[in-house]
Parts: sequence; C-alpha cells; structure tokens
Amino acid sequence: MCRWLAYSGNPVSMETVLFQAKHSLIDQSLHSHLGATTTNGDGFGLGWYGRDDEIPYRYRCVHPAWNDRNLREAARAIRAPLFFAHIRSATDTPVQETNCHPFRYGRWLFMHNGLVREYPTVRRDLMLKVAPELFASIEGSTDSEVLFFLALTFGLESEPVTALERMTALVEETGRRHGVEQPLNMTLCVSDGEQLVAVRYSSETQSRSLFHSTSFRHLRDLYPDDPRIIAAGDDAFLVLSEPLIDMPEVWVEVPERMAIIAKHGAIQQQRFNPHGP
Repeated sequence: MCRWLAYSGNPVSMETVLFQAKHSLIDQSLHSHLGATTTNGDGFGLGWYGRDDEIPYRYRCVHPAWNDRNLREAARAIRAPLFFAHIRSATDTPVQETNCHPFRYGRWLFMHNGLVREYPTVRRDLMLKVAPELFASIEGSTDSEVLFFLALTFGLESEPVTALERMTALVEETGRRHGVEQPLNMTLCVSDGEQLVAVRYSSETQSRSLFHSTSFRHLRDLYPDDPRIIAAGDDAFLVLSEPLIDMPEVWVEVPERMAIIAKHGAIQQQRFNPHGP
C-alpha cells in the first residue's frame, strides 16, 4: 500500500522527518515494518502550507523516493508549520504524477493509505456521486482521489469528520450493492492549513497502521539537548503510518474506527461512525 506522515507545529525543515530519523519516511519507502508492502516505490508527494498563502504548495514525482536527488534538496530547503508527505505503492492504477498524493482542492490537502476493494467495479457509481461543480477538478485515476472529492461533495470544508463519515458510508453501501463484502480500508489525513484531521477505519476492522506522537513537552524533558525537538515547539504534533524511531513512549497507536483532530496544539479524538447524509 502506502506510507505517509503529517506534521504541525513550529516551522521545521522537512528533512528532519523525511531523512534524518532512523526509520524516516525515506527508509520506509524501502523497508516498511508495518505496511502491507515492504517497498513503496511508485512515486511520492509533498504538500505544505506557508504562513499566509491561500493555496498549499505541492511537489509530486513518479520516481522512487529513495532515488530522487531533488527530493533531498527540496526537503532540506522547505521549512513549514504544517506539511504532508506520502510514499506510494500503487494498487490497480497507473504510476503517474496525477495519481501521487497529496491531492489538493483550494486550501485542502488529502492523502490516503488503503484501498476501495474491486474499485473498477464500483468506480462509475462512485464518480457519479461527486458534485458536478467538483468533477472537472479530478485529475488522476485513483480511488483515493475519488474519496477526497466525495468528501468535498459531502461538506468537507465545513464539517470534516462528518463529511468523511458520509463518504465512507457511501463507499460501503455502493460496494456491498455490488457484492463486495469489505469495501473499504483506509487511513487518511486532510488539512486546510489550520487543522489536521486523520482517520483510521476499515470495513473489516483490520485497518492499516496509524500512530501519533505524544506530548513534545514530554519529549523535550526527555531530550533537552535535541535541537530538532526544541525547534518543533511544545505544541508540535505528528500523525503517521509508522513510528520514526524505536521508542514506544513517543508514540500512541490510533485505535480502530477513530478520528483525530489536531488544531493549535489541542488534540481531540472521537469515534468514527459512518452514516448517510
């Protein structure tokens, strides 16, 4: 499948989490410990927000993340208070730039790990549920991008968790109508530059791995001389597919069927309950 991470906090260099950690996202592109596939080499993408920019920036490429010299240069140069990073292992759709995460619409970024099962069978029905005014903005052919635009259709920009629950309910209802017993498996993350919303959910309650960081204040107390922890600030937050370092006290596994909302240092958890509009 894929591996991803999202960060919010003080502006930090992306290379801190993409390259410098022992089990960085680049290491995970070759040696994933918890993913459905060990290697995730079907492209990568970055998305990040500036302080005052209306539209987030993106850099996406079909090269394997471990083999792209421009990615190392970009990660060293970019400092951002909120960013996404995603490495892809393709399922059923081509390796092309428009299929690389994160996907973008206005101020919103979206990335996903997992799949809509038997997607070719349900694709037409799902795409016809996307609002007509949004349909032309779909660029690629992945199930992930359609999930994003369905969530936008159901009100992502005003009620993110509710919209994601409605999108999930539609995918499950559509899949089961076509005889798919377990239609959806996902961890996903969305942001508008102010908040991170992450979800761990699957129809079979065997979701892909997802973790978030514990308090950075606690980390600073444990490692008072680590410049990376100091730079991130006490309110920094990471949500990610796999831990970056082998320190259990630093990470909390997100429970099944749970949504995490992180905004301005406050972290909220709530049950994720798919339901129709």
